[in-house]
Amino acid sequence: MASILDPLVDKQGGVRKSANWYRTNVQSLADKVTARKLMNQGKLVGRPSVGRLNMFFYDPKLKKTLPYYDTFPLVLPLEPISGGFMGMNFHYLPPLLRFRLLERMQQFADGGMDKKTKFQATYDDVKKIPMVKPTIKKYLYGHVRSNFLRIDFDEAALAVYLPVQQFKKAGTTRVWADSRSMF
Repeated sequence: MASILDPLVDKQGGVRKSANWYRTNVQSLADKVTARKLMNQGKLVGRPSVGRLNMFFYDPKLKKTLPYYDTFPLVLPLEPISGGFMGMNFHYLPPLLRFRLLERMQQFADGGMDKKTKFQATYDDVKKIPMVKPTIKKYLYGHVRSNFLRIDFDEAALAVYLPVQQFKKAGTTRVWADSRSMF
């Protein structure tokens, strides 16, 4: 099944582009892309794809006590935890910082820059990168409310610019300001 991102991946032509190129081209899709459409047209798997970005619907266990949370996270799983996994939710950063973090993460890529490429990073590998701190979150499998949408490496730069974050209890302005204050 074709993905909403396919036209931009094709337009990208397998060549890394500037942050501005991704931002501009994703904006052309902004009114067409929703979390539900991505899930309906993507590569869905039953478990998070280790080494790749993943999107999924999530209902946090501690949502009553959290100041805010994302119900459609964009996560790079880092390691398993009891009953789930710990990962980096890129949505806690504004789009340009997401892109910069993705660029930093390329040092952990296992080879080329195509759909077979995976990130080989653990929490210990990334914990000293300042902008990682606000992105580290824990996810419990019992609170996942969908399959996982696998984002291949060649789609990652497009995915970080998609405006599909779904924060509850606070808007993006507050979330991103709080995240910036952490580094």
